[in-house]
Amino acid sequence: MPEQPAAVRAKNFLEVPLGYSPDDAVAEASRCIQCKKPGCVEGCPVNVKIPEFLKLLRERNFAAAEQKIKETSSLPAVCGRVCPQETQCEARCILGKKSEPVAVGRCERFVADFVRNGCENTETQSILETKKTELKYPPCLHTAAVKKVAVIGAGPAGLTAAGDLASLGYGVTVFEAFHKPGGVLMYGIPEFRLPKAIVEYEVNKLAERGVKIELNQVIGKTFTIDELLGEENFAAVFISVGAGLPMFLNIPGEDLGGVYAANEFLTRSNLMKAYQFPETDTPIARGKNVCVIGGGNVAMDAARTALRLGSGTVKIIYRRSREELPARSEEVHHAEEEGVRFLFLTNPSAYLDDGHGRVRALLCDKMQLGEPDESGRRRPVMVQDSAFELETDCVIVAAGALANPLLPQSTPGLELTKRGYIVTDEHGRTSRANVWAGGDIVTGSATVILAMGAGKMAANDIHGVLSGK
Repeated sequence: MPEQPAAVRAKNFLEVPLGYSPDDAVAEASRCIQCKKPGCVEGCPVNVKIPEFLKLLRERNFAAAEQKIKETSSLPAVCGRVCPQETQCEARCILGKKSEPVAVGRCERFVADFVRNGCENTETQSILETKKTELKYPPCLHTAAVKKVAVIGAGPAGLTAAGDLASLGYGVTVFEAFHKPGGVLMYGIPEFRLPKAIVEYEVNKLAERGVKIELNQVIGKTFTIDELLGEENFAAVFISVGAGLPMFLNIPGEDLGGVYAANEFLTRSNLMKAYQFPETDTPIARGKNVCVIGGGNVAMDAARTALRLGSGTVKIIYRRSREELPARSEEVHHAEEEGVRFLFLTNPSAYLDDGHGRVRALLCDKMQLGEPDESGRRRPVMVQDSAFELETDCVIVAAGALANPLLPQSTPGLELTKRGYIVTDEHGRTSRANVWAGGDIVTGSATVILAMGAGKMAANDIHGVLSGK
């Protein structure tokens, strides 16, 4: 896929990949051999009918292809950009055994963008209108005669559950703590990977179908689960609040100025548009020499954001080797192209004070890989007498996130794991009657598409319980 040159994009927040042309998309879709037993569908957490949408795309029925995706996935423009297709649908593509798999994600992005931006000809427009009519979404009503479902959290799991439940005719209200819906899609993923206009478009489509979205609602404070199920008269609740509590390293100097949690740093930039400061009201750290601790997609997002904010040098500090990096290979590749440096087998042990309460350096140890740990990756072991200082004036910690305890602590009888995540069964049911949960608040930090799968599964089970089926 064509994309902005690295030297250009490292200085702006515009989307990096530029997208397929219609001819490129048709050519890529034409590579699909239409397997009788498509492994790609099995590899998709929401079971998108991939061969079917690719066949429609190959026939230039772009809007029909988008509608085919939307039969099972409510966020194709999002998934086409941020899902790890290389380890899911594309990993199961039979063409990948001898050559490159079909670029399912890029094709998905194309058809979603094509429809969102308006169709190029009347024939395609006619197909779009026909498919919309055929789907016949039941109206999502909010009347005394309609059972109401509360969805807590407007991230990928919550939006998916809300859309599916609205299609089934329930009165759905989504309660979101922030002032904008979208969850991690809005606050966590940078503009250059996922333009926020796309998220807003998808949310607006839900609103058009009657889904109510209540913003600035911190459930556990404004309402409790018991109140929603009681006097607020909701028949069911789906909890999808994510895992937004920052995780630090618990090493000396963590309270120094210049040390940030990645989720705060990214929220300031993405949700609050701090990269446009002072045009916007929210400032953000613009260190000259930035160190990002971690090796996942969040670390890549933070490092690439810091670079675009004008930092002189940006380094990613990772305690394992390149082979163990959990981030998508595409994100690592883009970061390196843009000038982010990687220090592998390096582990911080302390933040050093400049004498004025701000960080001046990281004290680090060299590491070597030992035996595999519980994750299956080789455990990093410190090399004796290898300590060294790494100069920095801004450190962004991207070492993971934990469950925020506010909602669980306000919900008696809700079973939790030792790490504070909500325990559910295979249907998403919690230990509380009529309460379901899904996404990162159950699994810990995971992918957008896995959260969407959890939302879809829970919505289906909620319908089964409420309808008596």
